[in-house]
Amino acid sequence: MVSIKDIAKKAGVSISTVSYALNGNNKVTDETRSKILAIAKEMNYVPNAAARTLKKRESRILGVFLTDFSGDVYGDLLSGMKAVCNTHGYDLIVCSGKQSHRMLPERMIDGAIILDHTFASEELIQFADWGHKIVVLDRELKHPNINQVLLDNKAGATLAMEYLIEHGHKKIYVVTGPEGSFDSVQRLKAVRQVAEREADVEWIEITGDFEKSGGERAAEQILETYNEPAAVFCLNDEMAIGLCDRLARSELQVGHHIDVIGFDHIELSNYVQPKLASIDYSKWKWGALAAEQLIKIIAGEPVDHERIYVTLIEGESVTGPNQVDADVKFVPQERAVNY
Repeated sequence: MVSIKDIAKKAGVSISTVSYALNGNNKVTDETRSKILAIAKEMNYVPNAAARTLKKRESRILGVFLTDFSGDVYGDLLSGMKAVCNTHGYDLIVCSGKQSHRMLPERMIDGAIILDHTFASEELIQFADWGHKIVVLDRELKHPNINQVLLDNKAGATLAMEYLIEHGHKKIYVVTGPEGSFDSVQRLKAVRQVAEREADVEWIEITGDFEKSGGERAAEQILETYNEPAAVFCLNDEMAIGLCDRLARSELQVGHHIDVIGFDHIELSNYVQPKLASIDYSKWKWGALAAEQLIKIIAGEPVDHERIYVTLIEGESVTGPNQVDADVKFVPQERAVNY
């Protein structure tokens, strides 16, 4: 790789003169700058970004760390981040996997937005102790160099449960997210709190994974034991859509035999029939606010923790158990007995 030392040798000038010329510094004449730039082009010189970052202690790049890239939530989230970054002269890179964690301590980025449960909280605290600036979207951490921009998961789950109960449901299945998911844990806490207040409500936990396939598996489990009207609260829309797809291939009808509500109100949920009830929030605003907060703490500006508020989107997937004839009992097709 060609270095500025090589350029200086060929141009017959000092290394500092080459550095001034390449960085547009007015300490060199236009004639000298033109000569050096021509030699740099001739030698196919490529600036060493890592070296420049170490010298200036900034890269003008922010990193967002995600567990994975699947799911409709991430598109709007990243769009909000990118818009704010570009407005403030930063670029945004998206990272995933354990090897990418070193980008922060090695100062390849100026700060990090974390939505990645593979990051241990202890690891983030250590980075913050070293002076790195961090915004977390998936956990609660107290540190001067860490800001929290959290989704109001508890409020959303409370809205969903109360919506089902207000429609007369006494039996509610709850399909959870993957183990270790902050969002799933927070939503499930709210479910338990609501259930404790409603002594006559039975709730049944089904382990899910925030994937469409997890909703399909939950539907299979419900089909095996179904004998009366019930409701299902899927802790995200992808599982709710998977569940509805599987039920559509059975004798049970969503919004008639089984009511369903999701969380996230992803775009695809608008095309589910009957329309899926869900908990909504602005993914774009969540991402934009996270980027704004990170840029502020990098600049040394004071910031407060933020919370993204949620709303209930009603849908025909929730109508109440009174819509079903109490004398009609469903017998799962695979267990039906022919006489």
